[in-house]
Amino acid sequence: MSSTVEVSPRRRREIVDALRRGTVPQQGLDVMAVGLDKFTTAIDDELQTVRDGGSQFKAVRGEYGSGKTFFARWLTERAKQANFATAEVQISDTETPLHKLEKVYRRIIESLATPGVSSGAFSDVVNGWFYVLEQDAAQGVIADRHTIQRRTNELLESRLAGVSKEAPAFAMALRAYRDMVARGRHADADGLLAWLGGQPNVSAAVKRAAGVKSNLDHFGALGFLQGLLTVLRDSDYSGLVLVLDEVETLQRMRSDVREKSLNALRQLMDEVDSGRFPGLYLLMTGTPAFYDGQQGVQRLAPLAQRLQTDFSTDARFDNPRATQIRLSGFTQSTLVELGSRIRDIYAQGSQNSDRLHAVVDDAYVAALAAAVGGELGGKTGVAPRIFLKKLVSDVLDRVDQFPDFDPRRDYQLTVSSTELTAQEIEARSRGDRRAATSVDDVALDL
Repeated sequence: MSSTVEVSPRRRREIVDALRRGTVPQQGLDVMAVGLDKFTTAIDDELQTVRDGGSQFKAVRGEYGSGKTFFARWLTERAKQANFATAEVQISDTETPLHKLEKVYRRIIESLATPGVSSGAFSDVVNGWFYVLEQDAAQGVIADRHTIQRRTNELLESRLAGVSKEAPAFAMALRAYRDMVARGRHADADGLLAWLGGQPNVSAAVKRAAGVKSNLDHFGALGFLQGLLTVLRDSDYSGLVLVLDEVETLQRMRSDVREKSLNALRQLMDEVDSGRFPGLYLLMTGTPAFYDGQQGVQRLAPLAQRLQTDFSTDARFDNPRATQIRLSGFTQSTLVELGSRIRDIYAQGSQNSDRLHAVVDDAYVAALAAAVGGELGGKTGVAPRIFLKKLVSDVLDRVDQFPDFDPRRDYQLTVSSTELTAQEIEARSRGDRRAATSVDDVALDL
């Protein structure tokens, strides 16, 4: 069923190790992107628009287990291949509430990744930007160090002119950071870089030396985001792909907090539409209940109007260019295709490749997928995570290590509540309690 997908040993390890833990791999998602082909052209076109100086907003909807986080990471990985920086923010009521944009910005900086740095890339980006400025300042001239410094300062002022109007403190802190580095005051420079990243616990002495006073607040966060985009574009990055994941958590917050958060989301969308953030691709994920229910988007009419998309037609004809797109989740056939791909990837790094393919053939993969779906109330759509975890850790690992292990004879599927998410437990409780608990319980048409 599956076609051979060649991956490097490192990517193979990353994929297999993540699936063994029951998590979404950080890299290598292109080889697992079953069913996403229909979005590829539209996503690439939108990334090109952002690369050309535009901005883009995209909302993704899907039930729990439909692959929203996977889709987001697949998109960010694709963006990195086009030289974008990326950041992922999990929305929560404590760590990153959407109505406190200073906390969202801080998390953006903490998770900032580039094609060469997996996270925490802010320092590299800023230092790289100053290097680019100096290279541009020295372009076509023979000058001494003092002249190049002066020309670099002039370029810095020119490129930060727009940011200075919206976030003068961001531009001021960048100037001071460069001066501190030049003077060898590296500890102070690091403290100032932390302040630029939205960190609240920076010494008063460092801020005083830079001419800045207070910590970043909600209103200043958008200006700092604008500054970050300027630095990224001037450093020859294509832009920034920002993922706001699990936005549906807003529904569980206090009503006043929820209202503020929805307004913050509307503000972000308006700012993207207005062109304030050239080089920004903003991706948001949420459940259908969040988009359609009265505890979510529908509570704020202007936001609901911006996100309104007709999903009453056949999903086959969904428009991938629409502001809001839906993920239909896995079917039995796509789940089996994914499982077979993972088996092939696993086998590439094993000395027992032939045995893995023979024992864990497509028929067995299909049986295991059906059994896991049965354990989760027949909900194939919520089964991918636990199915892949069982496939890797319970089946493939054992077949690889024990020559006499035959999963059809020696393995009985067990799914404990302790290894399930709240949504998977809910699906299980709603399902038929007589669901198959063993691969042998699933009738196969062989």
